[in-house]
Amino acid sequence: MPWKESVIMDEKMKFIGRLLQGEKMAELCREFGISRKTGYKFWDRYKDVGLRGLTDRSKRPIRYANQLPMQIEKEIIRIKQEKSSWGAPKIREILRRKYPEVKTPAKSTIHCVLDRHDLVKRRENRRFKPQGTPLVNQHNPNDLWCADYKGEFMMANKAYCYPLTITDFASRYLLTCEGLESTQEAQAFNIFEETFQKYGLPKTIRTDNGLPFSSPNALFGLSKLSVWWLRLGIFIERIKPGNPQQNGRHERMHLTLKKEATKPPGENLLQQQEKFDSFIEEFNTQRPHQAIDMKYPSELYVPSPRTYKGIQQLSYSFHDRTITVTNCGRICIRRHKVNLSRVFAGQDVGVKEIQEGNLAGYFYELRFGLF
Repeated sequence: MPWKESVIMDEKMKFIGRLLQGEKMAELCREFGISRKTGYKFWDRYKDVGLRGLTDRSKRPIRYANQLPMQIEKEIIRIKQEKSSWGAPKIREILRRKYPEVKTPAKSTIHCVLDRHDLVKRRENRRFKPQGTPLVNQHNPNDLWCADYKGEFMMANKAYCYPLTITDFASRYLLTCEGLESTQEAQAFNIFEETFQKYGLPKTIRTDNGLPFSSPNALFGLSKLSVWWLRLGIFIERIKPGNPQQNGRHERMHLTLKKEATKPPGENLLQQQEKFDSFIEEFNTQRPHQAIDMKYPSELYVPSPRTYKGIQQLSYSFHDRTITVTNCGRICIRRHKVNLSRVFAGQDVGVKEIQEGNLAGYFYELRFGLF
């Protein structure tokens, strides 16, 4: 049977005693509930140092990584305190020259010593953190569109559906409700292009800060989709993270959509889209809305006079130079490479000199930096 914690030493002594009496190792290991490897370990320790070898040994490591003699560690700290701007490479070189008879520690070891004594300055996290943008209530159709993905849900065939919805802010008109297989950017491009071709272009589009409307690692949080909107002359509004009430009209439509078009869900994506199409027709032309004096959205909405003609050539007439962003997301100027983001790949940016030797870079009306 397995050994009990309180009598481990007694059990070890019985085990060794019976081995000394000539009993077989394999049979004793089975009886005491231990492996043969453990049995031989105790036996070898007993032969080496006697009964003292049966006591538990310290699990403390023989040596520690990055551990230096106290004198060397104090010297590292002293150099850093005198020369606060010096890093591990310079300190290592000083130690190598000053103490040639001592093995010079590695740069990583010196850095660990500095870090342990809070002598390392860490760079601030420069990752873009969405803050939202100023929001403006618009009172005319096509001044503001709202777009979002209604939360995904499972259809009867166990596949997920991701409905992409677009509404007009002023009239509540539901422009698009398209069931998609994912939230991939390419599918969103197609849906927005079809909507633009059918209804024209809005002045502004309001979204949240999620993909594909925003990219957390790109300049200004822009994504390829939002860059495309800017190129079409559409302004962008983003709600503050964690505040869906800032897009409340759109979220209220989602609640109605969930109740009337997803319960029960369709058998597959085609059947589910048929449910969405019926919901769009009823929502726009048959369902009175209290917020618009019990009118139908179709009685208020008219298509935009700004027709969709694709992306027009971007001109920077007041800038000194126009540069095309490479496929890897950078511009090359005066033999220097400036990294922007891949979301700008293939786009033209403007550069102008604001002071002697100082340049400002612009994409559309956004100034992305000074260099």
